[in-house]
Amino acid sequence: MSLFLSLLLLQAAPHAMPGEDAVDPYVPNAAHAGGEPFTGDAMARAFHGQDGIRRVVDGMVVRAYADPVIGEIFMGHDKVRLSRTLFEQFCYLLNAGCSYSGRDMASAHKDLGVQRKDMNRLVELLQEVMRAEKVDFQAQNRFLSKLAPMHHDVVKQ
Repeated sequence: MSLFLSLLLLQAAPHAMPGEDAVDPYVPNAAHAGGEPFTGDAMARAFHGQDGIRRVVDGMVVRAYADPVIGEIFMGHDKVRLSRTLFEQFCYLLNAGCSYSGRDMASAHKDLGVQRKDMNRLVELLQEVMRAEKVDFQAQNRFLSKLAPMHHDVVKQ
């Protein structure tokens, strides 16, 4: 790879934030978020804005790492980066004023061996956190419907 191309990729790739492991360079693209954002601000408001979205993501990540069913999938992975990119993704999809800088879903989940039962468990954990955050049931369902098509890129077995 030429020096110019290497520098271009490094410039285009998101820099690891403090506390995150380095990742292979990639070019960020909003399409990597896995869907188009909702229109208007109703969904962002239903999730209590960026603060509420952060609480949902943080709660889900804590539960996922501690979960006896799916926790081992997450062990050895960068929890700080996962929390940041999930927040960006949820915030972007909920149209709460964020950009998504993460990788595409297929690349991000490659070689994790995620099975349908694992994805179902993660959705259960997300539902628990959304209930605890008092996200309206209809908004929960709309958001889960937005996330559902991504399972084709995440579930490999």
